[in-house]
Amino acid sequence: MQDIQKLLDAKGWSQMELARQSGVSQGHISSIIRGEKQPTVTIIEKLATAFGMRPGELLDGDSGQAS
Repeated sequence: MQDIQKLLDAKGWSQMELARQSGVSQGHISSIIRGEKQPTVTIIEKLATAFGMRPGELLDGDSGQAS
């Protein structure tokens, strides 16, 4: 999975802004970033949509770069 914090930084968003854009609570986003929770498929879909990505792109830990 891509680093959500890096995606936030690239957009200039706070966790609260991502919460507003995605409908996922800021606390849940924080727990995912800290590695305390694994996102469900539904959460991945919401986060990907907020970032303007497809869920598969968000799950791609290589950020689309060749390995």
